[in-house]
Amino acid sequence: MQYHLNGFTPGDPDILPADPARARKTPELPQKVDVLIAGCGPAGLCLAAQLSRFPEIATLIVEPKAGPMEKGQADGISVRSMEMFQAFGFADKVKRESLWINETTFWTPDSADPSQIMRAGRVQDVADGISEMPHVLINQARVHDMFLDIMRHSPSRLEPNYQLRVMDVQVDADGQDHPVTVTLEHTAPDRAGETETVRANYVVGCDGARSNVRRAIGGTLHGDAAHQAWGVMDVLAVTDFPDIRMKSIIQSQAGNILVLPREGGYLLRLYVELDKLNEDERVADRGLDIEDIIAKAQAILSPFAFEVKEVVWWSIYEIGHRLTDRFDDVSAPETSTRTPRVFTAGDACHTHSPKAGQGMNVSMGDTFNLGWKLISVLTGRADPALLHSYSQERWGAAKALIDYDHAWSRAVSAPSDAGGDMPAVQRKFIEGGLFTAGLTVTYAPSRLIGTAQWQERAAGFELGARFHSAPVVRLADAKPMQLGHTVEAGRRWTLFAFAPKEDAPLRELCDFLADDPMSPLKVHRRPQEDIDTLIDLRAIYQQGFRDLEHTQMHPLLRPLKGRHGLCDYEKVFCASTLPGEDIFDLRKIDRDQGCLVVVRPDQHVAAILPLQAHQDLARFFAGIFLKV
Repeated sequence: MQYHLNGFTPGDPDILPADPARARKTPELPQKVDVLIAGCGPAGLCLAAQLSRFPEIATLIVEPKAGPMEKGQADGISVRSMEMFQAFGFADKVKRESLWINETTFWTPDSADPSQIMRAGRVQDVADGISEMPHVLINQARVHDMFLDIMRHSPSRLEPNYQLRVMDVQVDADGQDHPVTVTLEHTAPDRAGETETVRANYVVGCDGARSNVRRAIGGTLHGDAAHQAWGVMDVLAVTDFPDIRMKSIIQSQAGNILVLPREGGYLLRLYVELDKLNEDERVADRGLDIEDIIAKAQAILSPFAFEVKEVVWWSIYEIGHRLTDRFDDVSAPETSTRTPRVFTAGDACHTHSPKAGQGMNVSMGDTFNLGWKLISVLTGRADPALLHSYSQERWGAAKALIDYDHAWSRAVSAPSDAGGDMPAVQRKFIEGGLFTAGLTVTYAPSRLIGTAQWQERAAGFELGARFHSAPVVRLADAKPMQLGHTVEAGRRWTLFAFAPKEDAPLRELCDFLADDPMSPLKVHRRPQEDIDTLIDLRAIYQQGFRDLEHTQMHPLLRPLKGRHGLCDYEKVFCASTLPGEDIFDLRKIDRDQGCLVVVRPDQHVAAILPLQAHQDLARFFAGIFLKV
């Protein structure tokens, strides 16, 4: 973490100086904003947290509820989301508070007495080597709290406007100045029914499966339901079930349960299979309640005792798998004539069961993808056409989620099959390990993702996939760290230059970036900005840190920044000398030729190039950023 660049600042470095214009709060709603976000769920707050760090962007986030969430709803955080939390700066806090899922166990009917259950298998939950982050469980409300902290400590001091619901959205397709008119309805009892209007440049609907934003742009959820009622409950309970602090999938003659231990050492969550529903029946028609969930759980867990001492939260739902045909307001015939103004994210455009643990994760992935694009457009760095890529990239990610969740939900609900070397559900779990870790999202070649021509130069950094971090040692202070942790949430791109055995290609790249008129660092950087404001160059050497001198690095790798012209000592890294931790081996980097790995602000690998491909690098960024 770097601070004090523009002068010594005492106190908590996470509390940024307030922008005088944006930090002034008034009781009245603004008449115009750049971005209006509907909904304070994980998707909406993830986007608001990104935008809040740019006070030049006027942002309004509204929520019908009276205040922040306190309990219930989602709880699973995939390793990919933990990598994203690292970019926001609160992954360590989540790791400290959360329950880590290390092992998953599988229970089936006992072959000696099928009316009872037995442990039939167990699997390490996160395979070795796929991420430096754990799979954790934590109350969704705590994730909200951490995004809210970023917002209130940002230069804009952004806070949600509670008790406001988006009722309607109208887009003037030919308008340029705040062309989206949003009708808001007050939900506070003393103002119920009152409406106000706000004009926006962009609207993002994170307002759930019954999204008014989606409805306003003509979006429809398409899909099916499994006609199966499930109950979920967070409880404090006494039990002799031996795997109660493990993630456990239980299949019995009485039904099925997914057991999830929760943070804090005592709390439990159980997803409990209830009744089959008729084709035309809704779960509400059955009149089920918490007593039905508890009774069914006790029957499934037999012969083990399960006594609930306190119910913290519960809900009953039916499984559905639905997806919209697009995530913005531009239909296919309009793509070449106008750019999006309204977007949907999270449950507003894809719904599914909670058993794959991906709902909150994929929702945050939606707006982590959208956030840097909106920032780039609204700060004048990129053309609005960039925003077409949001629907193009995230629809495919959501479709993969729906398809996997469809298969996984049926595997969990299917009758037990303990034949062979392991239960069928255990085999399905192992097959989907990378998916449930959130690591299968790979964006196709586009203006934002280059071709695979040079993939072999860095075979371990899959083009279009997230940047798979690995250990390094920072040269200036010998700090062991993860290279991927240098990528921070925002709009900045990162160039990771892996040095070959001979230093000349890397020095020539630095000369080009520093001095050539065609350098993207020159073409797209505004006067008085620091050299790494938009594109950040980092170098990784094969030598150990004791074999190099920081003062001998190219000036671009020890740039002078800020109003005092202070040296940035955090641009150069060396391969770790610990056994099994050399990044060149781990990520299959070409040691003889090296390479350049271009990483987007959302941590996805955008391009892999030879260090000498200066013009290709310039053309790549020219296709994204505007000239200054």
